[in-house]
Amino acid sequence: MTLHPLSGVYAAAVTPLKSDLSPDLDAVAPFLAFLAGRGCHGALIFGTTGEGPSFSPREREAICRIALQVREQVPNFRLLAGTGTPSLTETIDLTRLAFDLGYDGVVTLPPYYFRKATDDGLFHWFEQVIQKSVPQNGFLLGYHFPRVSGVGFSLELLARLKDAFPTQFAGIKDSSHDKDFTRVLGQKFGDDLAVFSGTDSDFTLALQNHAAGCITAPANLISPDLREVYDLFVTGKESAIMQAKVSKQRQILEKYQPYPASIKALLPRLYAQPRWPVRLPLVEISKADEDKAVYELTQ
Repeated sequence: MTLHPLSGVYAAAVTPLKSDLSPDLDAVAPFLAFLAGRGCHGALIFGTTGEGPSFSPREREAICRIALQVREQVPNFRLLAGTGTPSLTETIDLTRLAFDLGYDGVVTLPPYYFRKATDDGLFHWFEQVIQKSVPQNGFLLGYHFPRVSGVGFSLELLARLKDAFPTQFAGIKDSSHDKDFTRVLGQKFGDDLAVFSGTDSDFTLALQNHAAGCITAPANLISPDLREVYDLFVTGKESAIMQAKVSKQRQILEKYQPYPASIKALLPRLYAQPRWPVRLPLVEISKADEDKAVYELTQ
């Protein structure tokens, strides 16, 4: 197993908010330090779980800047920024900002509003993003989440981007939840493409097929177990028992969607973190569902 510089376990971090739904900047770095203390190699800021599309460019910049404070406590903690929007210019600006601030990489959705874009159009869109905002030693991960974004990455598009930008186009965050796609990625690219699984229950399967790690919503809650799966695998030890535990937790959490709302409700119940709200159009999960989720996770 050849480890990519970004390899490891990442939480798709929730975004702390105040009661008026403005960013709780004072809470960002402490929460990231909490994740680091629970085994995360790093965190993705403004992924789906972080409600990324709900924030303005100015808000994103403020949160990205304050998140850097986590490195005062955890110097090697890696930071990834979600930078994909339907706007090419906005995506370039957000991506350039992340690298200017010293982020380790970006996770970039394709332009999700344009669901009939061709592979040729998507290639040239990412070509512009990379050429104009990703340094030569920077890492961009495509965000493959077709069920939500409506726009995914074909194998041909991935190969074309990797051939054109062998370092800068580092790989993808694969949230397709498709076991066959996981296997095909490994067969076609091996260790050349850094694939990060977005499906906790398939983590070992992904690692067996050359994945570099995972970036998941449940990692906000279950990162110690994900880290154990990762560490066991990379050291050549059996991880089936811990993977079964992770899979069970993932299956429980899948019943209580959307993840930003359920995870923000469960963090204070399970780990004494602050209770943060979600931004509209998301709403809080019911107290009954919250109680059921806590009960199931603690049995």
